[in-house]
Amino acid sequence: MSEPSLLLLIPAYNEEARIEPVLRDYARFFQENYHGKFQIVVILNGCRDNTLGVVQRVGRDFFSISQLDFPAPIGKGGALIEGLKLAPLADLIGYVDADGATPAHAYLDLVKKIGAADCIVGSRWLPGAVIHQSQTGNRQFASRVFHLIVQTLFWMNIRDTQCGAKVMKRAVVEKIHPTLCIADMAFDINLLYSMKRAGFKILEVPTEWTDKAGSKVALGRSSLTMFLSVVRVRLIYSPFYKLLRPLRPLEGWIYKKLRAPQPLSSSSGKK
Repeated sequence: MSEPSLLLLIPAYNEEARIEPVLRDYARFFQENYHGKFQIVVILNGCRDNTLGVVQRVGRDFFSISQLDFPAPIGKGGALIEGLKLAPLADLIGYVDADGATPAHAYLDLVKKIGAADCIVGSRWLPGAVIHQSQTGNRQFASRVFHLIVQTLFWMNIRDTQCGAKVMKRAVVEKIHPTLCIADMAFDINLLYSMKRAGFKILEVPTEWTDKAGSKVALGRSSLTMFLSVVRVRLIYSPFYKLLRPLRPLEGWIYKKLRAPQPLSSSSGKK
């Protein structure tokens, strides 16, 4: 029996040292265990190393692998916003991190649960999650503080918004894509809150995960950027957002100082 077609997006920034085994594992596993059309699209976000060459080399062995290359940095969120434009190619669209923190078999478990909701979110914080290597204490603390901020602002009741393993139905992506504007790592909040406002059902389930060495995240700067971005998402849906338009140049200056990708135009944010 054929299964829904699946498009898996992998945003990548300077991942030449880590991405090859991840691509091979995913391509091989889904080729052997998934009975529907399966595609991997790597979205390269301003890579300055040979990530593109690695992806192209693996793609010669697995025709399910292709790439979108953006020479200028557009951020993880920007990369996913671009990748999600490909939603018409598949019934289901999802994404995982390039470091392989979520193994292929665990991601397939998420895909199999899509009949219960419009979006399945993998969680490292629910009972039943299998964690082979935990984050450092500082990163865990930052994660829980961020969760508290997000819960206070949005009341989504999702314990792990930032886990890089999610899968959605095509109709969901096509409906909410115009509302996506956060280009940095707070993109997930933008995505999930847009789904909630649109009335889609989100199901958070425990997953399997391993913290990987070589993170590109600078904890202090990234945490501040993410905080500013979630506040921005909250303001977009407030009646005061238009009144803040004169502050846009200041916003741009702050993101530039943080060396973070600036949010995209939010003119469609309230559609």
